[in-house]
Amino acid sequence: MQVADVDGVRIDGLLFDAGTTNSSALLTVGTQGSSTSHAGNPISVQDTFFRIGGDIAGKATNSLVVNANNTLADDIWGWRADHGTGVGWTQNTADTGLLVNGDDVTATGLFVEHYQKFQVIWNGANGTDVFFQSEMPYDVPNQAAWMSSPSTLGYAAVKVSPGADHFTGYGMGTYSFFNQGVDIFAAHAYEVPTNSDVQMHDLLTVFLDPANGKGGILNVVNDAGGSSTIANPDVAVTVVSYP
Repeated sequence: MQVADVDGVRIDGLLFDAGTTNSSALLTVGTQGSSTSHAGNPISVQDTFFRIGGDIAGKATNSLVVNANNTLADDIWGWRADHGTGVGWTQNTADTGLLVNGDDVTATGLFVEHYQKFQVIWNGANGTDVFFQSEMPYDVPNQAAWMSSPSTLGYAAVKVSPGADHFTGYGMGTYSFFNQGVDIFAAHAYEVPTNSDVQMHDLLTVFLDPANGKGGILNVVNDAGGSSTIANPDVAVTVVSYP
């Protein structure tokens, strides 16, 4: 589904279910690179959910792409299935749940889980997220298959790009449960530019299920915060404010 770069569109109460032929995106809002302001009558996406696998072996590179400025996203759940039909590292393939390119975008109640690269990539300026919940992918087969750079273990749940000035995040939690019987690590749960234009508040990570989980998250945000591994299972490791 594609939404034009116009004022006032309301999307509410939909489920997007990926098909077996890969889609570049399940829902695209606005036109990439647009400078149009919708501040007076923004586009909104509410109570809208995305499913990759679980019923069939669906595939989609991205679930929700927000290009339009001033978009409001409320109660969004993007899910690459970890159980059901058509589930597997090479079956229900999906890179990223939410890709934000527009400026002045606000998300409230954002859930993005099990995607195979960054769960969320935020490129737009003046972005805000209030509440975020995520689980990293369960089924990573080995560390070599999950590296965001040759020297960076895994993928952050949220990557705020260097050009995304004035991003602010509040109440953001990320959980790990790598269940393939081998140690898989993410260097950090949140990857943000190291400048005062980005403010992060009340972050946490948790290692789940010491009987079956391996690996974990080594830092909360960039190189700050402690690790969540089998050494401290089911315990929230927190960063109250960053930087």
